[in-house]
Amino acid sequence: MTPAARPDPAPRPEHWRLDAGDRADALLVVPADARRERRFEISVTMSVRPRPGAREPWHELRVLADGELQWSRRIATDPAGRYDGLDYRFRRDVPVGRELRLQAFVECGGGERLRLTIEADEDA
Repeated sequence: MTPAARPDPAPRPEHWRLDAGDRADALLVVPADARRERRFEISVTMSVRPRPGAREPWHELRVLADGELQWSRRIATDPAGRYDGLDYRFRRDVPVGRELRLQAFVECGGGERLRLTIEADEDA
C-alpha cells in the first residue's frame, strides 16, 4: 500500500525585515519563489534627531523597488523635537521566479540619523 498523496499545504505568508540602524542606506532582497506570484505590503521607516543649535534642519527619504523610484520626500525637521521622521507604505506584485530588491536612502542636514527599517509582508 502506498500512502495517499497529500496536497502541499498553503505556504505561510512571508515576512522580511531589515533594520539598518543609523546607516544612510539599506537594501532588502526578498528571494525569488519558483512556484508562485506574490504580493507584498512594504513599509519603510526612518527617524532622525535635530542637532542642538541646528539652523533649519531637514531630512529626506527615498525609496526604490527593483531600481525604480517609488517615493521621495524632503521636509523640515522639527528643531524643538527629540526626534522626527518619515515613513512610506506601498504594495508590490512579484512575478514567479523574480526577486524583489528594496532600497532606502536617508539624508539629513542639521541632524543625525537614528534608525532606518524596511519590512515586506506578504498579503495572505
